[in-house]
Amino acid sequence: MVSREQVTDALKTVRGPDLESNIVDLGMVSDIFISDGKVYFSLTVPAERAKELEPMRQAAERVVKNIEGVKGAMVALTADKKPGTAAPAARPAPAAHHDHKGHEHHGHDHKGHSHGAAPGRPQKAGVPGIGAIIAVASGKGGVGKSTTAVNLALGLKANGLRVGILDADIYGPSMPRLLKISGRPTQIDGKIIQPMENYGIKVMSMGFLVDEETAMIWRGPMVQSALLQMLREVAWGELDVLVVDMPPGTGDAQLTMAQQVPLAGAVIVSTPQDLALIDARKAITMFRKVEVPLLGVVENMSYFIAPDTGTRYDIFGHGGARAEANRIGVPFLGEVPLTMAIRELSDAGTPITVSEPDGPQAKAYCDIAAAVWSELTGKTARKAPNLVFE
Repeated sequence: MVSREQVTDALKTVRGPDLESNIVDLGMVSDIFISDGKVYFSLTVPAERAKELEPMRQAAERVVKNIEGVKGAMVALTADKKPGTAAPAARPAPAAHHDHKGHEHHGHDHKGHSHGAAPGRPQKAGVPGIGAIIAVASGKGGVGKSTTAVNLALGLKANGLRVGILDADIYGPSMPRLLKISGRPTQIDGKIIQPMENYGIKVMSMGFLVDEETAMIWRGPMVQSALLQMLREVAWGELDVLVVDMPPGTGDAQLTMAQQVPLAGAVIVSTPQDLALIDARKAITMFRKVEVPLLGVVENMSYFIAPDTGTRYDIFGHGGARAEANRIGVPFLGEVPLTMAIRELSDAGTPITVSEPDGPQAKAYCDIAAAVWSELTGKTARKAPNLVFE
């Protein structure tokens, strides 16, 4: 077993920016987390020196990997910014590229305007090969956000797009179970992580790197580092869309993704009742403050049809998310009913869009996916074909 003391001792051999003291004594090393022979930590550096200190990060990663028993290391630089020293970054346009049918995809907001950065504002670095990154978020847990994210991604794929999913919930990753993926991802040349894959979707999640029952007791900087590495140090290849399943709430992870990742837009998931909508408004406010376009709102668990009688019940009310979308002037993307099939198939790792692609629930997700793509690009999505997932 590799101990924190071994890692700390190794890191003391790495010089800090002053070239005199080491990075441990300078207090640059975050809490060190070790799981299954893999070591995770971040180095806090001044924001304006982050680029020039990349060799220091590489040196820290190298000395840790040389420790006997270490299978891999995830090391990232965390920028230490002073409040008020930098203007908020504008989101650049999704990279123009050609899909497998030769069409160019360009980013637009829900009113059809181009996603160019505002004059004089710094741009966030894009991810090579990824056309657009969209966040699926909610203000609270328990509204079916991860299930919606998975079926949205599969719906986008059914509409003919190349899709990946980043599970940004460090503390409660869901993608391994929802997509029935087990095992550990491999690394290319010991540096870039090869994403896992199922149902034709490329996936990256902290759930692939640590055991399911491991408690991730991490502070903000470590969460930020892990998120950015899972985004930028993964061999995603060529994707039309990367769907980011955001953790619930509006904390460190959400702000990291919103402020440092070139999000092309955000999809908000809520249930109809007022309590969920209150929290959904907080997520909407956060994205607006960091200038991420809102692609629209999804009402999940919108209604329930009794399987024995066919009677409809509005268990959580109905239409609240649609009314909220209309009130704030963003598109209403659609509603998804509360059904046993969605829950059972999600728990089994065979999402309903895969298991019952011709059913009404799968159609609802595919229609939402088409609406999202239309809002994102200003184009009408191709009609979803009947697909057989193997």
